[in-house]
Amino acid sequence: MTAFYTDRTETRQAIIDACLKLNAEGINQGTSGNVSVRVAEGMLITPSGVPYEAMTPDMIQTVPLDGVPQPQGRLKASTEWRFHQALLAAKPEMHAVVHAHPVHCTALAQNRMEIPPVHYMVAAFGGHDVPLAGYALFGGEELANNVVSAMQGRHACLMANHGATVVGETLDKALWRMGELETLARGYLLSLSVGKPHLLDRFQIEEALDAFRGYGPQD
Repeated sequence: MTAFYTDRTETRQAIIDACLKLNAEGINQGTSGNVSVRVAEGMLITPSGVPYEAMTPDMIQTVPLDGVPQPQGRLKASTEWRFHQALLAAKPEMHAVVHAHPVHCTALAQNRMEIPPVHYMVAAFGGHDVPLAGYALFGGEELANNVVSAMQGRHACLMANHGATVVGETLDKALWRMGELETLARGYLLSLSVGKPHLLDRFQIEEALDAFRGYGPQD
């Protein structure tokens, strides 16, 4: 599929702006998140360990979709480039990946809990639940495999003892999904604190999935 984005200064700045937005909205903290978009050359991804406020477009790294990245200048690609690469390769209809450590998503992930159909917004993530990817050390091939496996037929997953990842047809759609995922996780945790959440049945979620086709930011 043709890449939605081109490797130009505006695209690189959009990645930086996305990182700043994640931190400003409390969805991420420090430099623990990372963002990538598909381009004709492969993907553009945030560099490792650079504060978002200090990041400039020339620091954004280019990574192939089928090989190991080569450092550009003194910087390296995000340590999580492997699962960004693997998700974009596995999901040709998606053009952006956003990973972060939202507090409520991470709390569920630390308890190794997925999000069941407690709200119709589960449908925004492509299926009947938000799955949990198994634990593996950050940055490794095992984690990449776990994330891709968990996200078969899904647009998001929690990551055991780690955080959350979403994909999007566009960067705006991915950011929207990450915000909605953290809201969903927060609501689920609150409902657990006051009782046993009532789950929607399969028919109700199928209805929501149909209604969600084309919902959310489109470009």
